[in-house]
Amino acid sequence: MKGLRILLTLVLVAVFSVSATEKRNFEPEDIFALQHASDIQISPDGRHIAYIRHRNDIMTDSTRRSLWLIDTQSGVQRPLFDDEHAYSQPRWSDDGKRLAFVSNRSGSSQIHVYWLEQQNSTRVTDIRRAPADVSWSPNGEWLAFSMEVAEGTSEFARSVRRPRRPEGARWADAPVIVERAYYQQDGRGVLESAYRQIFVVPAEGGAEKQVTQGNYNHGGSLAWTPDSASIVFSANRRDDWEFHPLEGNLFQVTVASGELTQLTDEAGRQYNPVFSPDGARLAFLHGSGEPVGYRNAKLRIMTWRTKAVTNLLEDFDRSVQNPNWVDNRTLVIHYEDRGIGKLAQVSLQGRLRDLVSDVSGLPGGRPYLNGMYSAARNGALAYTRGHATRPGDVGFYNRGNAEYLTNLNKGLLSQVEFGQVHEMTYRSSLDDEEIHGWYITPPGFDPSKQYPLLIEIHGGPHLAYGPHFAAELQRYAAEGYVVFYNNYRGSSSYGERFALLLQYKYSSPDDFADHMSGIDAMIEKGFVDTNNLFITGGSAGGIATAYAIGLTDRFNAAVATNPVINWVSKVLTADSYLSQIPNQFPALPWEDPDHYWERSPLSLVENVTTPTLLFTGEEDRRTPIADTEQFYQALTLRGIDTVMVRVPGASHGVSSRPSRMIAKIEHALAWFERYKKESD
Repeated sequence: MKGLRILLTLVLVAVFSVSATEKRNFEPEDIFALQHASDIQISPDGRHIAYIRHRNDIMTDSTRRSLWLIDTQSGVQRPLFDDEHAYSQPRWSDDGKRLAFVSNRSGSSQIHVYWLEQQNSTRVTDIRRAPADVSWSPNGEWLAFSMEVAEGTSEFARSVRRPRRPEGARWADAPVIVERAYYQQDGRGVLESAYRQIFVVPAEGGAEKQVTQGNYNHGGSLAWTPDSASIVFSANRRDDWEFHPLEGNLFQVTVASGELTQLTDEAGRQYNPVFSPDGARLAFLHGSGEPVGYRNAKLRIMTWRTKAVTNLLEDFDRSVQNPNWVDNRTLVIHYEDRGIGKLAQVSLQGRLRDLVSDVSGLPGGRPYLNGMYSAARNGALAYTRGHATRPGDVGFYNRGNAEYLTNLNKGLLSQVEFGQVHEMTYRSSLDDEEIHGWYITPPGFDPSKQYPLLIEIHGGPHLAYGPHFAAELQRYAAEGYVVFYNNYRGSSSYGERFALLLQYKYSSPDDFADHMSGIDAMIEKGFVDTNNLFITGGSAGGIATAYAIGLTDRFNAAVATNPVINWVSKVLTADSYLSQIPNQFPALPWEDPDHYWERSPLSLVENVTTPTLLFTGEEDRRTPIADTEQFYQALTLRGIDTVMVRVPGASHGVSSRPSRMIAKIEHALAWFERYKKESD
């Protein structure tokens, strides 16, 4: 009897152990449980890290942003502000004793300052519009920021006779007068005639002072001179600046007088200025003004006394981001290489040494390259750290060692089994060009079985995917799909030559060949069900999807999100026309209509036989829903199975709210399931 009791105990322990460790698949509602860190800022001495913690709220279908603090020595973290208000832009004073941040806790977006030792905070601004680009003066006496300022009523608007409305009368809304070339923006609609100006405010609070003037946009990184007397920034102050979006010079404005001095006078854009600790040098980035779809950002150093400029890493065939000094002769940069985010140390002699290669973790639905970092004076770095099955946490690098300081998704990760991400390379049938990609296998994957294959195409096209967490793709994998994604020609992080292989060719048979060759390479692996092939993508990926089904009938079904269907109508109705036409096309639409038509999926619509779902935000001004409507109506006239899903209130970031991301995924899955065939 005693032996039987022991046996039963062992069986129960075994059963409990299995059930305790058994994980489930990723479900739609889990998207609400995802958390991540952003705007990670390390104090100048490396002792503390402030960051914004993002948590989705299932009751309000929104993301809550709270402000947290980590002690890097003990690893202890605590919330500074975690309530119903929103927090952003934490910025340390040079002595590390105060933390500025932006919050709407007073009812509107204002700058606040928190004293670490006293654990008290105060609001220091009383402004009417949201501040950006917050920056401390070195002496700690001032905070600089940028803010939009309305231009006022134009001469024409003042000339229009407007009858006085009787008290209590209900008239229609007044007409909106548009006079600017750059008049609309995705997510904002038709823009008010306003321009971004730089302001300063005393760090203990008081009246703000505007230090720039004119109908130009001033902002971006604000670099105080070491004496706290001036601010260096980037602006395009050409009279016709709207028609030259790739131009911008560095300027210096004296805070006391508003005197403006131009520091650079070179074609292209100079931006992201940052002073060395001793103030002897100014690092900044330079982007070519050449009218092409892609260009690497270059690192440059200005000797402050003479204003002489030298190029650093001139032959480095990657785009440099966010330079920061860690001492007077050493910088840290962020760059992207073959789908991976890296931080590297750079000497003034141009020697580059990689430090970390897992910058990731600003999650969206898809595995885009993303991430950010900040640097302390002792060389310690805080950054967004993640990988294919872990959304972004706070990473800490110090003296050659990198570690996680947070585990924001510990509860979810302990319950869910995600699909595994595998790297691959293959050759394009077009010209034997090497193409880099990844595929996700479903949880419980068995290589001896056959699985439906879904290709998901990234946007841009001059962007890149990588082995990063992607809620949308993980949901597809959870439903039994092998999900393939690639960095086709034109993608960033592979150098300028590769990116410019698509110059004047998007979308075209060239990138189509890269996608089809990848599908063939996946089929050769032996676990793909060739009777069940599917295709999807968003924005530029939506274009590629719509273009592909005009060239092949090998897919059971397609889902195109935010697609461009007719390039002539797109560039003349979207918010991107001023930059897109000169950089992606050889001429204006009426000068070379054949080229625009050749790039348009609508030109191939008579070939389409693939059932197609279209998913677009009704407020999209980047790829306006009128393009979606053209394709839907054309497919309907041809008798092709098609559905148009319109998302009310959504702009180009159609899945920016949790419920919308879920809707995008689940509509696609339902469409694919409708056309799935029985395996042979």
